[in-house]
Amino acid sequence: MANPPSRRFTGSAREAAEAAFKSATTKPAAPAPAAKPAASLPAAREMVTLRLDRAVLEHFQQEGPGWQDRINLALRKAAGL
Repeated sequence: MANPPSRRFTGSAREAAEAAFKSATTKPAAPAPAAKPAASLPAAREMVTLRLDRAVLEHFQQEGPGWQDRINLALRKAAGL
């Protein structure tokens, strides 16, 4: 009767942790570029985290729903867009 394979890791704990970290953080190879670039949406928005003063946030929220749109409009105006 053959002995079952050992389930113990023969390397060090550090080597195992580094291998696990490397496999979790390595980006996969980029896909080949498409023949035609995908059309981007002109009014697409991106979710971001932004830290604002409490007074600024309250100013835009006091009129109720739509405060994020009002902040976006004010930023566009300030940027000259």
